[in-house]
Amino acid sequence: MAEKINQPLAPANRHPRSDEESDTLQSKELRRKKRVKLAVYIAAFSVFQTVVILVFALTVMRVRTPKVRLGTVTFKNMTTGNLTSPFFDISFTTQVRVRNTNFGPYKYDSTNVTFTYQGVIVGRASIPKGKAGFRSTKKVSVMVYVNSNVLSSIPSLGSDLNAGVLTLNSHAKLRGKVELIFVLKKEELTEMNCTMNINISTEELRDLNCK
Repeated sequence: MAEKINQPLAPANRHPRSDEESDTLQSKELRRKKRVKLAVYIAAFSVFQTVVILVFALTVMRVRTPKVRLGTVTFKNMTTGNLTSPFFDISFTTQVRVRNTNFGPYKYDSTNVTFTYQGVIVGRASIPKGKAGFRSTKKVSVMVYVNSNVLSSIPSLGSDLNAGVLTLNSHAKLRGKVELIFVLKKEELTEMNCTMNINISTEELRDLNCK
């Protein structure tokens, strides 16, 4: 009898994916990439927004105390005595400068600047109510009269006049409010202390220091 030869069955043919299956996979991959890209954009925007808010809070919304200082001094009249007959009678103009570094105006009330010699008040000047604008300096010119009418009991005056230098101190307190973005208002008190040395022989200001 003839032997039966068992031949192995040929493997089933593997059909390639259809075009529809390929399109579906590509579509899913495309959607996944879009979702990832969108998530990255959202995260980047959130970080950017946080940085902007922090910068805004630390710069624009931060309230700084304004500064008030004396500026240019111009003498109008100066009469002084000597060692044996000490006295002075001086008039001058000066600038009161209110410096506001805030991102909003500083509105302040009227006040006085006092001038003293050895702790005794020898003159005053008025600062009218006003406003220092957004990151600016308000300059106010004032007329000042100082004299020694109340200094009869201070023996150092004659020595200072004889040395040719008269030292006066000035002091002022300014009360007002800083207004930010037309909503936030914060009260701020600023104070000035200045020392001026006057050369009475040349009738000029030798130096002026404020803090």
